[in-house]
Amino acid sequence: MAVKNNKNYFSSSFNLGILGGGQLGKMLLYETRKFDIKTKVLDASNEAPCKIACNEFVQGSLMDYDTVVNFGKDVDVLTIEIENVNLDALEKLEEEGKTVYPPTKALRIIQNKAKQKLFYVDNGIPTAEFSRFAYKSEIEDSIENGGIKFPFIWKAAQFGYDGQGVKVVRKLEDLDTLPSGECIAEEMIDFKNELAIIVCRSANGEVKTYPVVEMEFHPEANQVEYVICPARINEDVARKAQEVALQVSEKIEHVGLLAVELFQTQNDKILVNEVAPRPHNSGHYSIEASYTNQFEQHIRAILNLPLGNTKSKVAGIMVNLVGAENHTGDVHYDNMEEILGLEGVTPHIYGKKQTRPFRKMGHVTIVNQDIAKAREIAQQVKETIKVISK
Repeated sequence: MAVKNNKNYFSSSFNLGILGGGQLGKMLLYETRKFDIKTKVLDASNEAPCKIACNEFVQGSLMDYDTVVNFGKDVDVLTIEIENVNLDALEKLEEEGKTVYPPTKALRIIQNKAKQKLFYVDNGIPTAEFSRFAYKSEIEDSIENGGIKFPFIWKAAQFGYDGQGVKVVRKLEDLDTLPSGECIAEEMIDFKNELAIIVCRSANGEVKTYPVVEMEFHPEANQVEYVICPARINEDVARKAQEVALQVSEKIEHVGLLAVELFQTQNDKILVNEVAPRPHNSGHYSIEASYTNQFEQHIRAILNLPLGNTKSKVAGIMVNLVGAENHTGDVHYDNMEEILGLEGVTPHIYGKKQTRPFRKMGHVTIVNQDIAKAREIAQQVKETIKVISK
């Protein structure tokens, strides 16, 4: 049972700061507005989706030390909706007594994928074999000396997102277009499924997990196309996935949400791919399908409130809406009326005015008592709606 919390967050002067003003922040603000919690948001873009829904919006760089420190001085609790933030600034705020969730020490592990992978090895957490390189040129040397074999996965150590900073390398020439900085080369896993679990951990240590979800990826963009809840796996695999996700959560000691992405290998081993310490694409289905959605749960966790029920009310599938290829400019959502006419369909439009190929512009949730029927409708949604430029 959660420890009683005497703070008054609701309809009060309490101020929650959010670093990042994108779609995840916007969906967090659905919940703060529901609870009448005052919010202040920092984002580099004057057109950030959060701008219309927060109490105070500040335009500025999340990576600038002084900007982040000054932003955090007059908030009571500071959280993130993206992990690419200035950690030295967060550490300074913590030293001055500011509450920052997730803690900076957890973000330091997660923000750099090379450090994240080493953390798994040091803590006995199963993950794919990898090598760490300070420069891309070192990969070429390793290949020539027989240290790395094709194919492998190249990942930038920092600042990757939405499929950016990840590439399958099948031949030496595939390295030519990649940036030269710190990176990892990871063994290519022959997997049955890509899975994910969201673990929520409150400031007082209460922990809950959402059901295991299954993710289907776009083969070219390396972006999630569908998230399917519950995952179509047996109970033993689901149990092993839960155990590994909880092990990661315990070792990292985050507060808030931790999305743990996993591989289910051909022989049903569970390997950690990577994690995100915030609300995540793999949990969007929960807005319609769960008793407590991931965004409300994050707010509950960082404010040390009792965690909500993570079970699903109904089967849910999430379809990402991304910008169509060969379309850049003012966005237009074609065939929206048609998908609204389908059973159990709820679109979420993120408020980005400009589209470009594979940019995340929204998502659609499909709920149904029958997971097979939900997947069928999801396919229909994917084939019907188009995110194009005017």
